Amino acid sequence: MAGIASKLAKDRAREAGLGTNDSVLNFMKQDYKALKEECLQSGTLFEDKTFPAVPSSLGFKELGPYSQKTHGVRWKRPQEIVSDPQFIIGGATRTDICQGALGDCWLLAAIASITLNEQIMSRVVPPDQSFTDSYAGIFHFQFWQFGDWYDVVIDDRLPTKDGELLFVHSKEKNEFWPALLEKAYAKMNGSYEALAGGSTTEGFEDFTGGVSEWFDLKKAPSNLFQIIKKSLKTGSLLGCSIDITNAAETEGITFQKLVKGHAYSLTGAEEVIYRGRPEKLVRMRNPWGTIEWTGAWSDNAPEWNSIDAAVKDRLVNRCDDGEFWMSFTEFLRHFSRLEICSLTPDALSSDKYSKWSLTQHHSSWRRGANAGGCANHTFTFWTNPQFRLVLDEADDDPDDNEVGCTFVINLLQKNRRKEKKMGEDMQTIGYAIYEVPPELENSQLRRDFFASNKSATRSETFINLRDITCRHKLPPGHFVIVPSTFEPNKNADFCLRVFSEKQATAQQMGEEIEANIVTPEISEDDIDPNFKHVFERISGEDQQISALEMRNILNTVLAKRTDIKTDGFTLPTCTEILLYFDKDGSGKLGIVEFKMLWTKIENYLQVYKKVDLDRSGTMSCYEMRGALEEIGIKLNTSLYSIIAARYSDDDLLVDFDNFIRCVFRLEAMFEAFKYFDVENSGTIELSLGHWLFIGMM
Repeated sequence: MAGIASKLAKDRAREAGLGTNDSVLNFMKQDYKALKEECLQSGTLFEDKTFPAVPSSLGFKELGPYSQKTHGVRWKRPQEIVSDPQFIIGGATRTDICQGALGDCWLLAAIASITLNEQIMSRVVPPDQSFTDSYAGIFHFQFWQFGDWYDVVIDDRLPTKDGELLFVHSKEKNEFWPALLEKAYAKMNGSYEALAGGSTTEGFEDFTGGVSEWFDLKKAPSNLFQIIKKSLKTGSLLGCSIDITNAAETEGITFQKLVKGHAYSLTGAEEVIYRGRPEKLVRMRNPWGTIEWTGAWSDNAPEWNSIDAAVKDRLVNRCDDGEFWMSFTEFLRHFSRLEICSLTPDALSSDKYSKWSLTQHHSSWRRGANAGGCANHTFTFWTNPQFRLVLDEADDDPDDNEVGCTFVINLLQKNRRKEKKMGEDMQTIGYAIYEVPPELENSQLRRDFFASNKSATRSETFINLRDITCRHKLPPGHFVIVPSTFEPNKNADFCLRVFSEKQATAQQMGEEIEANIVTPEISEDDIDPNFKHVFERISGEDQQISALEMRNILNTVLAKRTDIKTDGFTLPTCTEILLYFDKDGSGKLGIVEFKMLWTKIENYLQVYKKVDLDRSGTMSCYEMRGALEEIGIKLNTSLYSIIAARYSDDDLLVDFDNFIRCVFRLEAMFEAFKYFDVENSGTIELSLGHWLFIGMM
């Protein structure tokens, strides 16, 4: 129940606008300003009890409490390490960052990238922090995490060994912003060790709230130049690099002054007329601020003399500032990889950018409920979460003759780093997108649809990284996105984001809760004489059926069935069923009530057999979902998860008696809600007594 309450609280916070770029959430409910003021008033230095200076904050295995790697570690504040600690010296730059004893180079590469963008850097590393003015041993940083922005508070006690910082440190020994930033990120992920291993795109996303995609330039798509131009217009961050074949090549300089294994920024793209024909150019920047390309279209290259003088004056800046132009063809030949980080609309304050449209949804896969696995698993794939995607408006692109809607899908699994210490790893994830005919536009797609329709497009592969991002272009229309793990029955929470050039809508399907249950109206006159005779014989002198008598009847009948597997109805189950039909509170059923019960059980038996496609005599949790919908009951993922946990065995199989017990319990709950919802509003207010009454049903 606590987990459900927490999810509801997060959903309400998002609805209220919290967690956005302009209204960050306090991580672990810690308010930086209030905590700092409290320390200043008391004259004490802040000590963070939520991420204490103890071995468990370092890690759980390789950096665990008894690891040789953490032997001799001492937590020290910066003034205990150097005499004149500084937060930032001369501005934050990529050369400030030096890796320590932790395998988080992916994170450090992402940190280095954001130093190139002042707006983003000041967001992640809030200014006006220092070791002099109003120093209280407390600092804060801001990160994006699974759809929300958080302000993370830390104290400045840092792990050291032999008097030196153990993990990331600055080239300047008295500069501490990189080490403090790493600590805040470690806190958000549970420990320092949780940061070992990852991709730069993961860090890039958490520092910008954007979505990163990368391109192998040896296999570049034919429209890559258009993609680059559009990305620059939307304020995206573009980086590129030249692969190395061995460590000795790191930051080696080619004869045309390109640096291998080094991160460049791509800052511009233009098409000029050169000697009567179009020439595509890209502008690059070496973050060192020096060492520029010396080939064609470099600052002093002769090619500039053969284009329009006004264009030349606009583009060329002849100084050694690290920025240069080169032809797009040379760019593809010399560079290996291009990475594009598209920013969310709320991260772009300037009106000069045309902004992506963004929709995002939070959901989960739950074993036995909606973790159906990839399309190879035909019996369960349809149970995966489904998101309707409506593409109404084609791109505005005069250079592209293909009419279509461009969008980027980002599927991101949540909290997997935090769960490392519990032995969890990344799930293998991907998605497929299907075009939907008009008659199914508002319906959740079922097994028969996927059996007869191929996907319109899909993720390039399934991958066991935190997230997968792919760019697509489809004609206007209605589609359904089906995200999944590769294998079924894998638990994970995820965030699905759709970045589109034009306005697009996406919403999750199949999360409504409703019941359209048919209950037969029966009078005593409608009852068959043979049924009356049997009832009179088994009900005894009082002509009523008790829970014990009901159990004996049901089990006697079921024992004769070879097509249904069951251990038989238990007395508590029969008592629960009886309470649903016992309208007069006698604790027993009369002939009319028993006839209604028997009619329902016969109907549900037919449903049970219908969904038992493999004729095993039992149903899986996924088949049970179909059975409930056949009866007229639709539930959301959370409720299907509860049902799977409560009514199935370890193999996710549901026998007949548990199926009947579940159905009658749900019917009773829906009926109780309907009774209290006198205005048919879909909401009710309950006293404590009414709440307990429903809970005990």
